[in-house]
Amino acid sequence: MTSLGRDRLLGYGIGSVGTGVFSAVPGLLLLYYLTDVLGVPAALAGLVLVAPKIWDVLLNPLVGAASDREAVRTGHRTRLLAIGSVALPVTFALMFAVPEGVSGAAWAGAAFLLAATAFACFQVPYVALPAEMSAERAERTRIMSWRVVCLTVGILVAGGLAPAVVDLSGGGRAGYAVMGVTVGAVMAAALAGATLATRWVPSRPGPRQLGPVAAFRLARGNVPFFVLLAAFVTQALAVAVMLAGAPYVASYRLGDYGLTSVMFVCLVGPSMLAVPAWARLARVHGPVRCYLVASAAFCAVAVALIPAVAAGGTAATLALTALAGVCYAALQLLPLSMLPDTVHADTARTGHAQAGAFTGLWTAGETAGLALGPGLFALVLTASGFVSAPVDAPVAQPAGALTGLLLGFTVLPALLMLISLPFVIQYGRLTTKKETV
Repeated sequence: MTSLGRDRLLGYGIGSVGTGVFSAVPGLLLLYYLTDVLGVPAALAGLVLVAPKIWDVLLNPLVGAASDREAVRTGHRTRLLAIGSVALPVTFALMFAVPEGVSGAAWAGAAFLLAATAFACFQVPYVALPAEMSAERAERTRIMSWRVVCLTVGILVAGGLAPAVVDLSGGGRAGYAVMGVTVGAVMAAALAGATLATRWVPSRPGPRQLGPVAAFRLARGNVPFFVLLAAFVTQALAVAVMLAGAPYVASYRLGDYGLTSVMFVCLVGPSMLAVPAWARLARVHGPVRCYLVASAAFCAVAVALIPAVAAGGTAATLALTALAGVCYAALQLLPLSMLPDTVHADTARTGHAQAGAFTGLWTAGETAGLALGPGLFALVLTASGFVSAPVDAPVAQPAGALTGLLLGFTVLPALLMLISLPFVIQYGRLTTKKETV
């Protein structure tokens, strides 16, 4: 086995700095930006976040099939990567640059739709690359370890830098506009760097080009893939709900919006140290067992956050959030390291490797989870009587709204994580059975 050098591992992984930013910032800040800066009602703001992602869910499988067709013609997936790396930073900045006198919901929704389209063009072929960079499971785990560390950096930029830039720029519309341009520039450098650094990867999806319908028909027999996808999507939804609730918990429960950045760093920061530890544990005990333990532990931590947040205990809340971050590292690393296994196993079943088709479906599911998370939290806010108001005219929230945002931040993610556990168990049974046959 030829081991990939650090330059190639970093060259691939750096793209996740950009994808991590885009995955995290809308879920963390866009809902709050709409309700508490622009004064958009919570229900309408939730619709703004969900609608573009519904389009993205439909688009991702089509992009996956297009990526496979490009790979058949050219032997690479570079063209779509390049399109996404150019378009995504621009459309991201536009999301937070709503002009005066323009409907904030309409502008942000349209920009988010364009950004989601650009994201699909980059993310779908990007996720397909590890299956083509190496045929060895251990080597793909190394690839994913680098990717998740870089993803952590991107999420830290989103959760740590983005709110800080808003504050340093004076807050309000102007502060968010400066943040969009600043973070967009970081995103552009990361995406372009990965596009250039992965041009060497040979892509050989198969001897013929498949349309999206044919690709899905071929893929649907891969039961382990869809079971793993169900677990990952449910967990992405749980994490997205928690991220959407963080600014509200910081503002209305802990009394300081500035704690949003600290909470985010506590959730994501431990991944830098935890990813190598989880990779070693997976080699010793198996990735499925470690994945199950991490999922159950995240659920337990979410429950433990209920009394900590209810009491307004900043130290306890941050400590438990950091513990959740240790689990979150495994929820990123382990399913992504097992995804190429399902792609390679399907090649033996069908005789046709179609990494783009599978990653298109995977990215569609992940996108749906990340999109529905803020939408679910917005529904909780609406049901509990949350009052939206522009930043220059704040209002006191009723007791029901304070209870609702607490439950949305803790109980709802815990329930979703609990729902994911049977899927993880079933995936383990399916893959163990296949290996013993």
